[in-house]
Amino acid sequence: MAESLFAIEDFRVAYPGQSVWAVDGVSLALRQGEKLGLVGESGCGKSTLGRAALRLLPASSQIEGRALFEGQSVFDYSPRQLRRFRGEAVALIFQDPMTRLDPLMTIGDHCVETLRSHRPELSSKAAKSIALETLESVSIPASRWGQYPHEFSGGMRQRVAIALALLLDPKLIVADEPTTSLDVTVSAQILELLTDLCQARQMALILISHDLPLVGEYCDRIAVMHQGKLVEVGLTTEVFSQPQHDYTRSLLQAAHQLQTEGAERSLAGLSQSTTDGQPLLRLDQLTKHYRIEPGLMRYFGQSASETIRAVDDVSLDLYPGEILGLVGESGCGKSTLSRTVLQLIKPTSGRVEFLGTNLIDLSRSALQAQRRQMQMIFQDPHACLNPMMTVGRGIADPLLIHRLATPAEAAQQVHAMLERVGLTADYYDRYPGDLSGGQQQRVAIARALITHPKLVICDEPVSMLDASIQAQVLALMLQLKAELDLTYLFITHDLWVARFLCDRIAVMNQGKIVELGPTEDLFSRPQHPYTQTLLKAAPLLVR
Repeated sequence: MAESLFAIEDFRVAYPGQSVWAVDGVSLALRQGEKLGLVGESGCGKSTLGRAALRLLPASSQIEGRALFEGQSVFDYSPRQLRRFRGEAVALIFQDPMTRLDPLMTIGDHCVETLRSHRPELSSKAAKSIALETLESVSIPASRWGQYPHEFSGGMRQRVAIALALLLDPKLIVADEPTTSLDVTVSAQILELLTDLCQARQMALILISHDLPLVGEYCDRIAVMHQGKLVEVGLTTEVFSQPQHDYTRSLLQAAHQLQTEGAERSLAGLSQSTTDGQPLLRLDQLTKHYRIEPGLMRYFGQSASETIRAVDDVSLDLYPGEILGLVGESGCGKSTLSRTVLQLIKPTSGRVEFLGTNLIDLSRSALQAQRRQMQMIFQDPHACLNPMMTVGRGIADPLLIHRLATPAEAAQQVHAMLERVGLTADYYDRYPGDLSGGQQQRVAIARALITHPKLVICDEPVSMLDASIQAQVLALMLQLKAELDLTYLFITHDLWVARFLCDRIAVMNQGKIVELGPTEDLFSRPQHPYTQTLLKAAPLLVR
């Protein structure tokens, strides 16, 4: 422990008002320059450990044990020492960089403010010089200095977050799910960049993730947490090849299931769907363009504007009983396409035919009636679950909105649907905040299916879940598809999930479908260079 950069000894944490330890008796050490992957299910205590490294736990948390940085207790720091410690010694990279970036500040302002708050002796010119050099190290050109966070893609915003973490040359970086919302190509770029910078600067890295293949590719050691306890720690190659704990074996088995059984399933054919006959959904030259005006410049007689081709002349058929995957990088137009299908966004041109009816021509009331047959499962269940409503009321809401049942009938149907998605009747009176991530997603699925739709659009529904919960949710979706005769449009950036679940896959790039075909054909014989790039970037559990 004496040689450790950061160490925790018999560490326990209970959050305010909680009687259960969120972290229970964990001891762990990290050396300078080492890359440690911290994995485990949602709610197992991973992020709590990461925040303990920066002493970001709530003030009234109950804490036992020790947290040491370079041999000194983190909890003995004075306010002044703590201010210097955060940023100069340890930096945190969040899952969503927008939680770190002020939308009213330019990227340059973010960098200068960070530097001068810790090093007030720096002139603005010197701070800008350091910031530009750091931004260049993460491949952000000087020309973007004056731009705002909303003008950057998800991957570029994460590069900004990394640059802000690097500005003060810390000794340890804690990256908390830094690539969860990014596609495989951008994830690979971000993590290669981050690990290369750690090696060049001899910084230690704690990579908190639920993605086992990703951790295996970039980390020297792996620590596995389960129900607040550290159940296994060791060299990544040894843990992957000879796991000692049952929970570690279950995580690895679930990840293997996605990568190996997916190939077997796609070879065998996932469903009995056919591309003969009448499609359930037909997109014909669907286009959605956004015209971006150049701000105040238009008031000075300059009319130049930029057109964003979010969806660009897409034609696509989805057949009854089929699972069609839609994959592509962040910002390629996947989510815009799904929202255009549901008419949450009006297209610029083209047709959206559902059950032979062009949705674009429908009145508001007629469109609402059709939407009962089309439902959506979101990436984050918080996007569709009202935290002030009980689970039962939240699931029943679509039935009441569409006047499909009385309150009493709705309650009966909700209880039946809860059982169908693997939840017991007592969940009816619970609130979303009382549930784990996997349980919340089951509730979101129940809410989407309560009106018995024919088409379900799934927008990254398992990307925030760990491998074992992913496997459970995907198995549930396949079971419900067979029981309820569902058709899925499944949007994902995880190619292994797409291979496991989908009959056909459409690859989207810059608003266009660049390749479409049976799943195994696409994996074994990709035709388009972009598809080949995606497959090459997808992390494998074993290479």
